[in-house]
This record gives sequence, structure tokens and C-alpha cells, in this order.
Amino acid sequence: MLSINNIVVNKYKHLCNSLYLIILHLFSSLHWISSKTYDFVIINISHFIIELCYFILVSSFGFLTLKTLNPKSIHKNDKININNPIKDLDLFFTSVSATTVSSMSTLEMEVFSNSQLIVITILMFIGGEVFTSMIGLHFSASNLVYKPLKSRSRVNSVASLTLPFEPIELGLIVVTPQENNTSTPTMQKTKSETDFFIKSKSIRVLGFLVLLYLFTIHILGISMVLLYLNITPNAINVLHKKGIETFTFSIFTIVSTFASCGFIPTNENMQVFSKNSGFLLILIPQILLGNTLFPSFLRFSIWVLGKFAKKDEAKYLLRNAKEIGYHHLLPSKHSRLLIMTVLGFIMVQLVVFCAMEWSNEGINKGHNVYQKLVGILFQCVNSRHTGESIVDLSSIAPAMLVVFILMMYLPPYTSFVPIKDEEKEYTHILCKEEDKRRKILKNVLFSQLSHLAIFTIIICIIEKQNMKDDPLNFNVFNIAFEVISAYGNVGFSTGYSCGKQLKGDPKCVEKWYGFAGRWSDQGKLALIIVMFFGRLKKFNLKGGKAWKLL
Repeated sequence: MLSINNIVVNKYKHLCNSLYLIILHLFSSLHWISSKTYDFVIINISHFIIELCYFILVSSFGFLTLKTLNPKSIHKNDKININNPIKDLDLFFTSVSATTVSSMSTLEMEVFSNSQLIVITILMFIGGEVFTSMIGLHFSASNLVYKPLKSRSRVNSVASLTLPFEPIELGLIVVTPQENNTSTPTMQKTKSETDFFIKSKSIRVLGFLVLLYLFTIHILGISMVLLYLNITPNAINVLHKKGIETFTFSIFTIVSTFASCGFIPTNENMQVFSKNSGFLLILIPQILLGNTLFPSFLRFSIWVLGKFAKKDEAKYLLRNAKEIGYHHLLPSKHSRLLIMTVLGFIMVQLVVFCAMEWSNEGINKGHNVYQKLVGILFQCVNSRHTGESIVDLSSIAPAMLVVFILMMYLPPYTSFVPIKDEEKEYTHILCKEEDKRRKILKNVLFSQLSHLAIFTIIICIIEKQNMKDDPLNFNVFNIAFEVISAYGNVGFSTGYSCGKQLKGDPKCVEKWYGFAGRWSDQGKLALIIVMFFGRLKKFNLKGGKAWKLL
């Protein structure tokens, strides 16, 4: 009997050991498969696909979260809201618009509850360019792999050259072949390892600096808005009447402004604050620091960091902007020219707007000269590419709208940079290998203008019945304006006017949302695709070069 028990115990132990080994092998296999899959995704799948999947997933999760949360309480006497509940497509459209920081709207903002506003705030924050680029920096730092000197290509060896930061007299030093031969392979290996180490540390420092920059600007902005609202009774009364919480409004507005989204929790956007010049002046730096002037102030932040800490890393970042591969870290000269270009565009818009729209009723309702100038400045700064507005764009002259179209179309870092032959040579060497690998793809890519034309034609085809029945609202200019605004992730819209209908509809009610809110479901879906394309347009800034106009 005892022997039988021993046999059973031994069998049980053997079975447990076998199960343990099987489970251990299974987990190790799963870990190996997941690590290999991760490496394949990081190495072989393009950044375009990764970011596209990211924005689609975030938008989908945002939509599901917004759908599970209840909107603001509906009054029983509000028959329109009872008969027309929020459509799923409009919720998904809003989620995509917030994630791609486009601020195109098909719903009035005041229908969202406080919890839904918080969700939209999170979508705008994690969809903003500064945040996504910071995540990319941390990924690139963690996946940076050292390559031995012998296996490096000529492209990498040229890329490792440090471009001169200060003028150097080359004639003072003469390198002879004999001196060159004295560098042993061991010395070259040591130098290459040192270069790799400083580059890896510099990318990590840059990632944490962007994170610090992101949170510092947000904390300062939220604090200033809260302070302003508490000392300005007429501004905070607007929020109380609309049932919007002050803290939520402050966070929402700063996150939206810095991310260049343009959503504001009020139906009228910033029109209700057009006389609050102090509020507008608080938001203007947020617009610039999070968008067009981000590269310049990032470079300034690196310079400041180098004065107090991380001197080697800061020096490396300032001298090797191209080798770091961070889209927002521009060379010194380019950063300075970017500031001049941005300020120049703002001045041109300011002069044109003042000349053409000084008597516009949107800024002529008891506004004094100072309030008008600040309001016009705010409107002009928002055309690249935030989309907050203090006036009804449908009341603006067509010539000024064309200026806005041009500003919305231009990428945020557009600047006048004189091209030098040296820069052409370096760019050619650095991109030679990539051009060979992706030659076929680059030949079939269309330019951004081609994309805009194609999308405008498609939406005109979709909305052809509306264009026939309601030509004053559904005209080609308004559709093109909406498409360019969505592609530029701006959010400007000419809106829809019931008074312009040729066949008056008694059921038509004026709404505080964009022109796209009156489109068909197919048209809204097309505009969603436009917003995704626009958010990822940085991957196609040089598209269409295969087409030659002779």
C-alpha cells in the first residue's frame, strides 16, 4: 500500500514538473514572439502606419468613452434635442476632430457634459504634436542600437560629422596622410562608441526637456486663465450662465490652444470673450509656443539647459540638429528665420484685416480701439493653425478668407531659408540611401495641393444634391474652405445660415457648429479621412516631385 502511495506521489510530482516546464516554455515563447513582433513593427513598419494606427485607436476609444457618458441634461421643453439625439457619427467625428486637433465641429460644444469635456481634453492632449513627438523621442532613444564602425555605411559616417557651430579657420590646421594613419582601429572604435553614447544621452535629455516644456507651459497657462477669470466678473459670469465649471474650462482651453486644436467649451467659441483683451493676450503665446514657434523656443530651452546643466548634451543637440532626426529641432539659422517668417505673416494678416474688416460688426459691438486691435491680432494668429475665432467668418470679406486659406494651407514651420550649396550637398548625401529604397513610392506620391483638389472634388460629388438645392450655402468656395481647414487641422468654418436658403425651411434652426454639421453622413466620413490625412501630412511635405510642369 505504501509503495502504491509513493508511486502516486511520484507521478503527481512528475506531472507538476511537466506542467511547470510547459507553462514556462509557453511564456518564454510568447515573450520571444512578442519581442520579435515589436522589433518587426518598430524596424519594418513605417512611422506613417504607426501614427495612423495610433490616431485611429485613440479616436475609437474616445468615441466609445464619449458614448458611454451622458451629455448635459435635456430640458423637457427642448423638443429639438428630444427629437434629435446625438448621432454616433457626430460623436465619432468629434472624437477624431479632437484627436487630430482639427476642431471641426458637427455638434454644439455646450451639449457635452463636464465628464465628456474632460475626455475631449485628454484626446486633444495626447493627440497634440508636441506630445506625440515626445513619445516618438522616447521610443527612438530606447531603440537606439550601437553599430560597429566597420558595419557603418558611408551615409552614417558622413552624418556623424559635426557641422560647425562657430566659424573655424580651416587653414590653421593641416592634416597629413601620415598623421591620419596614426589613428588605430581601437582609437576609432573608442571614438565611435563615445559618439554613440553622447547621442543616446542627448536624445533622452531632449525627450525629458520636451516633457518639461509641455507641462511648464500648461501649468503656467492654466494658472493665468484661472487668475484672470477670478478677477474678471464678466468673463466668469459667462461660464456660470452656461453651466461650465471654471477649472474644467481653464484646463480645456489651455490644452486646446497649446495643441493647436481650437475647441472651446462655449458654443460661440471665443466670440463671447471678444472684449476680454487680457484673456486673448494670455492665449496668444500659448498658440505660438505650441505651434509655429515651438522649434525656436525648444532650441532656446536647450541653450538655457546648457547654461546650468547637461552642458555636453545641450552642446551636442545644438550642433547636430539634423543627425538627431527630431522634426521640431531645427538648425540655429532656420530657427531665427522661422521667427521672422511667423511674425511677418502675422503682420501681413493684421494689416489686411484692419484695412478690410475694421468695421466688421463682430468686432464693432462696443469695442474700443485697443480691444479691436487685440481681437484682430488674436484672429490672425489663429489662422496658423489653431482655429479659435472671435468673429463669424461668414461675415468676413472673401478676399480676407482667401488670405486665411493661404495661411491654413502653409505648414506650421514654413519659413524663408536661403538655400546654400553646402546644405544641398549634405541633404543629398544623408538622403541618398533612403531615396533609392523608396524611389517607387515617392514617384507615385501626390502633392498636398493634389490631395486638397481630390478631396474637394469627392465631397462636391457627394453633396451634389445639396449644392443644387441650397447653392448659397453649399458652394464650391465654402466646401473648399472647409476641406482646407480640416486638412490644415485648423478648424475655421464659414458655418451654415438658414437665411441663405433659396427654399425657406421652417424647421431650419441656426446652430453654433461648423458647415460640416449640415453635410450628409457620407460627406462627414470623407472629412474624417481628410482630418487623418491632414494630421499626417508631415510625411508628405515633399510629395509630387515626380510631376514636372514644363
